Amino acid sequence: MKNKYVQVQTTVGSEEEAFLYASSLVKMNLAACVHFFPIKSIYRWKGQIEKSDEFILLIKAPSKNSDEIVEYIKQEHTYEIPEILVLGFEGGSKEYLDWIDEETKLR
Repeated sequence: MKNKYVQVQTTVGSEEEAFLYASSLVKMNLAACVHFFPIKSIYRWKGQIEKSDEFILLIKAPSKNSDEIVEYIKQEHTYEIPEILVLGFEGGSKEYLDWIDEETKLR
C-alpha cells in the first residue's frame, strides 16, 4: 500500500458490537482511534432488498496494521460477508498523523 495511513471502514449490527471492536482495536494498538455512529442501510442481499439499522466504524491506523485489522474483523464479525474497506490517506494534519504513529508504536 502506498499510503502510510489508512481508514478501515466496516459496519456492524449493534452499538455493543461497535464498542467491542473499537475498544479491542485500540487496546491492541492496531488503531489509534475508532469513530462509530448509527446509520440506516438499504442493500441487496440474496436477491432481496433489505433495510437495517447499523453502526459504521471508521478505524484510523498506520497502513502496516491494515492486514491485521482486516483479519480481526473477519474473525470476530457476525455477518456472513462483512463490509471491510481499506482507504489510504492522501495527506492530513501532520500533528494528527504523528499522533496515530505515537498511539500505535507498540506494534
